[in-house]
Amino acid sequence: MLAKFTFTIFVISMKTAWYKEPWAWLVFILPFTAVVAGIATVFIANHEPDALVVGDYYKKGKAINLELSKVKQAQKLGIKFAIKFDNNQLVVKPTGIEKEFPVLNVNFYHPTQADKDFYLALTADGNGLFRHHVEQSVNGKWRITITPFENHWKVQNTLSLPQSDFVDFLPDPTKAI
Repeated sequence: MLAKFTFTIFVISMKTAWYKEPWAWLVFILPFTAVVAGIATVFIANHEPDALVVGDYYKKGKAINLELSKVKQAQKLGIKFAIKFDNNQLVVKPTGIEKEFPVLNVNFYHPTQADKDFYLALTADGNGLFRHHVEQSVNGKWRITITPFENHWKVQNTLSLPQSDFVDFLPDPTKAI
């Protein structure tokens, strides 16, 4: 009898409907907000995913030793360059070795935007300088890699372009990746 009486009192004490109670809305609005925020986060994350500059990190990691040996080979041969980039004109001057290079491969890698990367194959002019007029904008920080046609040595460094004066470009295994 007491349980029936308590239930009756509880039912009688509910004067308003559940949707008119502010505490009920507080209980429902918190999980609803979390669901909406989760959906918005998934949409933002998948709408424009970040481009990977290097797609396969495992292969890249395995190739580090090979790349270091190429930089060490350039260091052993005494290969050095001086680079100048001004008014969209790239000039590469060999400074460390008397050997003439038929073709130099020059790769420009942007640190964050892979679609801006580009490659140049340069031949020497009559003065022994490698020149090229670049059509696109290359302002900012770039990782530049110079290799011969045979690809048996490599010199690379990071430069902020443009550079109005020649900058030494030396093989350094501690900066090679």
